[in-house]
This record gives sequence, structure tokens and C-alpha cells, in this order.
Amino acid sequence: MIWKEMEDYVRIFDTTLRDGEQCPGAAMSEDEKVEIALHLARMKVDIIEAGFPVSSPVQFKAVERIAREIEGPIICGLARALRPDLEAARDALKPAKLKRIHTFIASSPIHMKHKLGKSPAEVLEMARTAVKMARDFVTDVEFSPEDATRSEWAFLRELVEAVIEEGATTINIPDTVGYTTPQEYMDLFRFLKKEVKGADKVIFSAHCHNDLGLAVANSLATVLAGGRQIECTINGIGERAGNTAMEEVVMALKTRKDAFGVETRIDSTLITRGSHLVKTITGMVVQPNKAIVGANAFAHESGIHQDGVIKNRQTYEIMTPESVGLKSNRMVLGRHSGRAGFKDRIIRMGFDPKPEEIDNAYNRFLEIADKKKEVFDEDIAALFQGEISRSQVDEIYRLVSFEQNTGTNKTPDSKITLSVKGETKQGEAHGDGPVDSIFKAINQVTGLSPLLSRLVISPVTEGTDAMAEASVTLEDGERRVVGKGDSTDIIEACAKAYINALNRL
Repeated sequence: MIWKEMEDYVRIFDTTLRDGEQCPGAAMSEDEKVEIALHLARMKVDIIEAGFPVSSPVQFKAVERIAREIEGPIICGLARALRPDLEAARDALKPAKLKRIHTFIASSPIHMKHKLGKSPAEVLEMARTAVKMARDFVTDVEFSPEDATRSEWAFLRELVEAVIEEGATTINIPDTVGYTTPQEYMDLFRFLKKEVKGADKVIFSAHCHNDLGLAVANSLATVLAGGRQIECTINGIGERAGNTAMEEVVMALKTRKDAFGVETRIDSTLITRGSHLVKTITGMVVQPNKAIVGANAFAHESGIHQDGVIKNRQTYEIMTPESVGLKSNRMVLGRHSGRAGFKDRIIRMGFDPKPEEIDNAYNRFLEIADKKKEVFDEDIAALFQGEISRSQVDEIYRLVSFEQNTGTNKTPDSKITLSVKGETKQGEAHGDGPVDSIFKAINQVTGLSPLLSRLVISPVTEGTDAMAEASVTLEDGERRVVGKGDSTDIIEACAKAYINALNRL
């Protein structure tokens, strides 16, 4: 069965690595991008938009590496309707077995006048030229009229017809500023599919932003109008209010196939793992009541709800936790759990561990098990993901120990011992709070003082003994890095995250 020939099949175009990364604070390293791309491939995503190659040497290298190392999905590079952009995308995508160039130009009156300073005729010609050039490089070309939902429909029809004539194979109609409504978007898709010459030869795609909280609803509306590709990100991350959340559209199409009549080929059992991976790498916290992947998505506290679920899960659950990769009954491990049981649990949770990663993670697990009464799957996922993250960074600085004195009407004081390239060094500092003092003590030892632009602390599980995850974003000139750390001690988690970020610098 060839998926792309199925009319009842919706392609999932994941742009976590491109549009998602544009979310403030969500910058990813090259290794982290590859790690996410590998998971997207396991999830059977159809197209991975790996980045914007012309924007920087770092972006180019990351796209090229993903093109070389990731098999299965189509690897896509973004390019403005400009020759340097298109050539950069071509070069970065060379190693990919399946490749696509995604080119775009603004089409709304406000964008053409105030951003481009171009007339509609000039925009039309630039779009034609760009798609024709892209087709000289690859056979799979996607075109987007930026801010399509605020464009004049007559001009949009003319523009889409022109790029189809030049060889575009996918037409994306982006709601760039999250302005449209489901009915308006559905009507626009129906208009284009009916009125555009050659519309039957291409796939129409939706790309929605969530400024009015309608991204998922708008994307699903296009499916009813014949759209057969949805562009989305894991956890809905992206600029401003974010993008369409992949997990939400996938599970909506799967759960309500009776309403939409279509399917994706996403392995939904890997959704939770992907959500946690992106959360850990970017430091973007998932709200507890977030659909599908939020901590409360399958939680029932009301007595009425609990009674109903006990009698029949379908009374209050429209999908099973297992369908998105959760276990309905969490397995609890403790200090007496052996290495074999720990490894088996890691594998069952979807990880592909290396021997050294297992050894390091198991030793950390034993430390945590001594501090906590129970160690849950979420703890193990955070712990193991943290070990992978640390293993990808040269460990110049390593936390050995720390002490703190703080209290009411007392200025917090921190003493810290670090291993610096194998040599033990100590530092001490006061600060405005416990975290500030520990960071200043670390700076004293390392001699570094980058700008701290973001700090996020979130519990992994419930309870006063819950393990905490910390994410620190540091900036040094034009460089920005994200460090992660975890511990049952919040201050220790922050210290580890800060040190991890310094190692990345």
C-alpha cells in the first residue's frame, strides 16, 4: 500500500526543528536536533522540516546532518523566494534520500506593502522564479503564500496557479498570524481546490498558528475541505502562542475517524515519549491540563469520575493512556530493583540505551531511590534523558558537592565544590536567594558570568519528594545554550542545569 496515493490519508509535516525552534528560549544544539529527528522518524512522521539552511552556518550544518543520518521521512529545508536561500537548501539536503524544498513569499496586502515593498505582479514573478529554480534542484517542491488567510482570494488563486504551472507539488496555505476561523479556513480551501487550475495535481496543506487558540481546530477543518497535509510541532511549540500541536491533531483524527474519515501513519504510542523529549531539550514546560500529553490528561480526581472509570474506562476516557504511550498502571521501582529490571523498564519506555548510558543512569537511579519512597516511570524518563543530554557534552565542569545556609532575615550563602578538568576547586558566594547564591558560587569557580535569560523548574511527579527538572538558558554574546539538570533537591537540579549550560558554552 502506497500511503501518498491514499485519499483518506493525511500527511504529518513536522516543523518542530524549524518553526518550533523559533520559540523564544527553545534553541537546540545540533545533537539535540538529530535526537528529535530520530524520534520523529520512529514515529513515522512523513516530512521533517529540519531547518532554514541559509539563516546561519549552524542551521545549515544541522539540516545537512539530519539529511545524512535520518532515513524514512522526507527531509525538508525552508527557503525564501531568493536564489541564495534555494541554493543553500539544495546543498544542505544533498545527502537525503527523500528531499523537499519549501519556498515561500508573502501574499497579503499588508505584508507585500510594508514588509516586502513589492507589488502583486512582482511577488507573482518572484514566486514563479523560485519554484522553477527549486524544481531544477529537487522533484518535491512545496510553496507557501505567507499570511495567506489575510490575502485577497483572487490574487491567491492566481499565485497558486502560477506555482503549480512551475512544478510545485504541495501548496501550503498558512495562517501565519493565527487570524482565521475554522469556517473561513475551510471555505478558503474549498475555493482553491475548486477554482485553481491544476489543483487536482497537488496536495493542499494547512499551517496554523495558535494566537486565538484555534490552530488545531483550523487545521482539522481543512481536512473536511480536502486538505491532506497538516504542518505541526510536538507540544505545539512555536513563535508567539505556538503552532498546531501534532499530538492533538493525530489523536483527533484517530479518535474521531467517524467524523473525519481519514488517518495518519503516526505511531501514537510514541507521542508521550516525544513530548517529554522536546520538553527536556527545549525547557518548554507542558501545562498540566494540556490535551493528550499534559500530566492531568488521564488523571481523575472527582469522585464521580473515579467511580465511572472504575466501572468502565470509557465513561470518562475517550482514548486509552496506552494509545499515546502511557501505562495505565505506573510501575514503581525502588532501591531493591536490579539492573536487569531497570534496563527492561527503560527499553519498554521506548529508549534505545547504550551500555554506558544504562550504567550511568542506573547509578543515578540508586541515588534517587535512596531519597524517594517510590520511583515512577516519569522519574526514570527524566533521569535517563538527563544522562543522554550530559553524555553529549564535554564535561569540563562537574558538581562534586555543595552546602547552603539560608533562612528568614538571612542572606543566602552557598559553598560549592566542582571538578574542573579533573581538578577539585571550591567557591563561596552570597546572593539574593538560594539559586542566585549557588549560581554566583559556580561563576566564582569557573571565572564565567554569562547572562541568565531563563530558568524553569518543574516537578516530574507529584509529592514533596518528587524529582525536579531544571532548565537554564544562558547567553554569551550571540551564543545561546540550554542546560538541564534533575534531582530530588531543587537547588541541586538548578546547579546541575547551570553547570550543564556552562559546559555547552
